Amino acid sequence: MHARVAAVLEAHFADLVGRQPELLAHHLTAAGDTERAVDQWLQAGQHTATRLAYLEAIAHFERGLGLLHSLPESPVRNGREIELQLALGLCVLTAKGGVTAKLPYTRAHELAERSGEPQQRFKALNGVWQTTMVSGGITAASPLAERLLRITERQRDDGLRLQAHHSVWTTWCWAGDPAKAWQRADAGRLLYDPEKHASHRFVYGGHDPGACAGYVGAQSEWLLGYPEKAAASIAGSLALAERIAHPFTLSVALTLFSVVYLNRREPGHALRQLDAAEALIAEQRLSFHFEPGMLRGVAVLEQGAVDEAIICIREGAAEWRRLGRTILLPYGLAFLAEGFVRHGDRAAALAAIQEGLDTASATGQHFWDAELYRLTRSVLLAEDKLDEGPGLPSRGDPHRPSPTSEIAGAARRPRSRPAVGRAGPARRSA
Repeated sequence: MHARVAAVLEAHFADLVGRQPELLAHHLTAAGDTERAVDQWLQAGQHTATRLAYLEAIAHFERGLGLLHSLPESPVRNGREIELQLALGLCVLTAKGGVTAKLPYTRAHELAERSGEPQQRFKALNGVWQTTMVSGGITAASPLAERLLRITERQRDDGLRLQAHHSVWTTWCWAGDPAKAWQRADAGRLLYDPEKHASHRFVYGGHDPGACAGYVGAQSEWLLGYPEKAAASIAGSLALAERIAHPFTLSVALTLFSVVYLNRREPGHALRQLDAAEALIAEQRLSFHFEPGMLRGVAVLEQGAVDEAIICIREGAAEWRRLGRTILLPYGLAFLAEGFVRHGDRAAALAAIQEGLDTASATGQHFWDAELYRLTRSVLLAEDKLDEGPGLPSRGDPHRPSPTSEIAGAARRPRSRPAVGRAGPARRSA
């Protein structure tokens, strides 16, 4: 009966099958037509994902993978699994977060390295990079980004080159090299075409690369000392995210807009962006790219609510660790230390700074190191203990000096301002 229903659906109700491919998948599954059912569950999941119903799409992909295990090993079967795992990874990343998505992407990468097509290998490697990076593992993500860049160096496919730049600008920004990150983001903006690359937000990382070049570029411009450029870039990124009407891209843009406002010490604006991001994430059932509680704590700290800020940042940091994520954790810990300083609890402030430095050292997230060192110096100066305090993350050098000695040395060295011109930010001199 199910086989007959499936045949009738295909022969006479093509429109219905196009709108509800899961209906045909259900009848093929019940009829025992496993190979066709697997393909149909993949189509059903992809169709559902384009309508941004990610949790429903995940269920369809998992149905397909469950059936796939009953098929004998073959190149065709492995190709089907690669496509299912890639599609599943993207939806899980968008709806549940990077840690959960790492498993399907890793499985797709294992299969693609053995027998996949070049495009499948690139997508799978990109997925492993993405899930590693968004979880906060910048040190582990760096060689993956460099590998993506090498793969596309001699290719004419500007879409693949755009995604290779995408991986590098994000990694270098959080690694603490804003000049290189800005240059790659600028290269990405030149390659990006909102119509030509519209499909990328449904294939790579669940967000739009053009908008990402804007909001990550803005973080780099802030770190290089250009707050007005950063504000303009993030505003342009937000406008693009709103124009393309892609919820996950918009949620990340709003969240990172709040970070720019926090850095500018404008907490009221930051909270409005955070409120909008949280409402959108709840409405669309998306995952948080960055922990909102920590950011809300930073904002209320700037408004003078020190006790509330400490609670928010602590709870946000604890939730992030529970989820196995550390991205932006050193940033939150720096402001937690600032809250303790305002309370007069310098020992707790130094402990928070030490945790921030340890996290930066363990993960490679060095983008906020300078602020952690500045806070260290402020606390130790207040106690007349400049020869004490947390040490620098080693970055592979066990003999690297303490932050106080490095700060003292830097104060004695001449400095020149970075320049951001038409060719991008110049490399900073010491």
